[in-house]
Amino acid sequence: MITLGQYYSLPVGQRVDDGYMLDAGELGEVLLPARHVPEKLKTGDTVDVFLYLDTDELPVATTGKPKACVGEFAYLKVAATTDIGAFLDWGLEKDVLAPFAEQHRPMHGGRSYLVYLYLNKIDGRITATSKIDKVLDDDKSHDFEKGQPVDLIVANTTDLGFKAIINHSHWGVLYKSDVHQRLSFGQSINGYIKHVRPDGKIDLILQEGKGARDKNAESIVNYLNAKNGFAPVHDNSDPQTIVNLLGMSKGAFKKAIGKLYRERIISIEEEGIRLLQKDEVDSINDDIVVPDKESVKVTKKVPEKKPEENIAQTLRVVELSREPIELYKILKFEGLAGSGGEARNIVADGHVLLNGKVETQKRKKIMSGDVIEFGNEKLNIQLEKKNDQ
Repeated sequence: MITLGQYYSLPVGQRVDDGYMLDAGELGEVLLPARHVPEKLKTGDTVDVFLYLDTDELPVATTGKPKACVGEFAYLKVAATTDIGAFLDWGLEKDVLAPFAEQHRPMHGGRSYLVYLYLNKIDGRITATSKIDKVLDDDKSHDFEKGQPVDLIVANTTDLGFKAIINHSHWGVLYKSDVHQRLSFGQSINGYIKHVRPDGKIDLILQEGKGARDKNAESIVNYLNAKNGFAPVHDNSDPQTIVNLLGMSKGAFKKAIGKLYRERIISIEEEGIRLLQKDEVDSINDDIVVPDKESVKVTKKVPEKKPEENIAQTLRVVELSREPIELYKILKFEGLAGSGGEARNIVADGHVLLNGKVETQKRKKIMSGDVIEFGNEKLNIQLEKKNDQ
């Protein structure tokens, strides 16, 4: 069914003095005014248009782009106030009306308000309301899933953080601890579903997964370049210090520096993190010195190809003086993580393969014969042979 307030691709009918007539199904023929007719349009073509009522209250088509469709929210500026309500600029020639009865608070000229557009059941007009809670139902069912990308509109602040409208349909919460940028009322922004609680309520986050790690890693490198290659923070620093310095949470920071450390871009030192120079990177790649922690030592390295990814790997035969040993400790002792905490995070995040399968148990017991893969490293675990054997 074709209704006002939506986009449609409609067939072009006869040409008239004022433009072209379009077949709008249940709405009948509607005019596409000449000023909105694309070049080379002709009878028999189809054209993408938005439908609404003109100043004579007749259905009309436009190739213009309103700031919202019926069923959506938008942050709109009051163009004029009258004795029947406020007219809001929504990007088309005719403004949209927010009647007094649909104003959460009295609207004033020149100010902007978050509104929802709907079809008035009395006269069929496209109408705006700023009574947001009347539109959104917290108990309405949904099928959102963790990690799902969504469109957000910042709608309110709470003691916990920010309330945001998800995909024009549901409320969600952005917690203060997860927000490290300036947000403003009515702002549209991309986000992700962080968690769906047992009661159906939704927690949100602005960044998620590998893309967020890459972006944060890039921000850290840019900061280091601007600060002579050094930043006085590391994985044990105070969370607020990290936020103040780099604008990201401690969890996001740890994941990002873990990525940079594994890629031999930074070193993690007692006083902070430092950007490695090319000669330092070459030295590390040529000869990785691993401390002997009584149970682990490197005996040799052999270049190997990983067929399924076609990337160069370094095969290390790692000898244990005793077994078993916990997985995360091997990553730490082998120099694949800057600390035990980072090693545990690497495993828990699913970045490590054990005998060809993803292993997320950070304290998984490793025995002779096991093979560990992480990044471009492959570790073949063997029990150290005694001299009398």
